This record gives sequence, structure tokens and C-alpha cells, in this order.
Amino acid sequence: MNYIDLRSDTVTKPTPEMREAMAEAEVGDDVFMDDPTVNALQAKAAEMLGKEDALFVPSGTMGNLLALLVHCQRGDEALVGAQSHIYINEAGGMSALGGIYPHPITNQADGALALEDLRAAIQTDDVHHAITRLICIENTQNACGGIPLTAEYTRQVGELAREHNLRLHIDGARIFNAAVALNVDVRELVAPADSIMFCLSKGLVAPVGSMLVGPQGFINRARRLRKMLGGGMRQAGVLAAAGLISLEKMIGRLEEDHARARKMYELLQPTPGLKLAASPLSNMVYFELSEDVKLSVDQITKAMKKRGVLVEAAGARRFRWVTHYWINDAGVEQAVQALREILQ
Repeated sequence: MNYIDLRSDTVTKPTPEMREAMAEAEVGDDVFMDDPTVNALQAKAAEMLGKEDALFVPSGTMGNLLALLVHCQRGDEALVGAQSHIYINEAGGMSALGGIYPHPITNQADGALALEDLRAAIQTDDVHHAITRLICIENTQNACGGIPLTAEYTRQVGELAREHNLRLHIDGARIFNAAVALNVDVRELVAPADSIMFCLSKGLVAPVGSMLVGPQGFINRARRLRKMLGGGMRQAGVLAAAGLISLEKMIGRLEEDHARARKMYELLQPTPGLKLAASPLSNMVYFELSEDVKLSVDQITKAMKKRGVLVEAAGARRFRWVTHYWINDAGVEQAVQALREILQ
């Protein structure tokens, strides 16, 4: 069965053009830094974000971990959102592998970390305290509804970080979704950051890979640590070729995903038994089951699959549906109709 897959935008398969580019990619040994396709991808990513250098990594989780390991020493503290991907969805790597202490800050409704909360969390110069080194923000903020954080907010966080001699890292897994949603140049969104990670394998449709972007010295250190973590991928140009198409051709179409998420939201609104979050600003629709719905999320998930739609729970009574390249208008309508039938 050809399923309508709303579980995530990570499920995207490469386009025919990507597959052709991968088959024909010119390659070398990336650990020796002589894979021309990887080098081209890294140069393009750095230029697009307005930074000095970039590094191709297997996953967003590795990209975030590398940034944490470069910015922090063992025993240092990083301020992270309590609902951030780094804190709740990366297997505790920052502490297990880096000895870095996560200090969770409550996310506001829009996903932001309140400036006063960040300022209050910075440790004093006391031998009893961990040393605060890093602030991490996420854009778009996944668990809070895929909400984009504005350039003005990021500028304020950057100023706070510099005021306290801290570094700022952006988990920008979907930073291009944020830029499209806000209609701003991505450079403006990341200008205050010391490092940024963004994914090629989500809304940008590439099969594998993420980019870590920042100053040249930072990237040089991250490259060594990437090797330590097993991320030296040798003839990685086969994968980077798809990433180049992501940057050249997939950013401009992200608004289509956002429009379909808005359509999905509008179709779901009148459905009895659902409590919808705010109208989506990017490609994610969040909703909860009301108290009068007797079915569990697991029962609904199984019933949806029987109707050709894959979904995944985002909580005990909560769902997240994600639009992407392989979801069309008919798929949106079929998914909503399937859920209505189940709830009835």
C-alpha cells in the first residue's frame, strides 16, 4: 500500500532528480577533505547562512552534539528549552558523551525562552555552580507547534549571550521553514548565532544528512570530533549530491507544505472530538483528543493505518501531523476523512 505518511517530514524519499544526481556524483574521500561534491555542499551552506564554514554530518542529532562538544567542556552548563529536541529527543548525548549539564528553561507558548528566564538561569561565579557556557534555541520549535522564532527575538538572545560571554547555538533543523514562514532571509535569522545546525533530510527532502555551520575554527574542531564519533563518511558525495538539490530547489517550495498544513487545520477544525492548537505557522498540525473520545491514541493510530494513513502520537492524547513534499491536497483530505470516520 502507498501510505499517506504524516508521522514526520523525516519520512521524505529522494526525488527522481536527487536519485539521478546521487548516481552520477563525483566523489572523493571526505575524511581527506577531497570529495568535491561534499566540499561544494559545505561551501554553499556556509554562503547561504552567511558564515565562514560548514560541515556535512550524518544527522541533526550529531550536528547538535558536535556544537555542544565544541562550545562546552566537561562540567559546563548549557541552557536549553525544556521542550527542545536537544533536551528530550537526543538520547541524553550532551551529558552521556560530553559531560555537559543541561539546564532546562520553560518554553513559552510560542517556543521562545523568555529573556528574563535565561538571564536568571546564568550561574554566578561560585565554586558550587557549573559554569554556564552556552544558550541553545530551536527554530522552528518542534514540540511547541512548529512555530518560527523571529529575527528580532534571536537578536535579543544573541545580545544577552554576548553580554554574559556565552555562545549561542541554533538547532535549526527546520530553519528554512522558519525563514519561509516569516518571509525573511535565513541569514537574518541566524546572524547572532555562533553555530547553526540544519537538516537536509526533513522538509528539504534529501535522504540523509545535516549541516553544521559556523566560524572556520569552530568547524575545524567539529570535524575532528565528527571523526571521533564515527561520522567520517568517506565517499559521501553520493549523499551530498542530494543535499545540493535540497538547497537549490527545495527551499522555494516549502510554502506549499505550510499551505497544506493550514488546509489540514481548517478541515480538522469542525471535527467533533478534537481540540486543536493554534493555526499552524509552518508544516505541523497539533491537536488533542477531547475527554469524550473513548478511543486511545494507539487505537486511532492502528485504525488510521488500516485506512492508508500513517500517524504517530505526540503524547497520551496528542497527535502531530506533518506535511511535506510527498503529501498532496488529496492526501490531506483523505487523512482528515479517515480520522472523522474513526471518531464517529
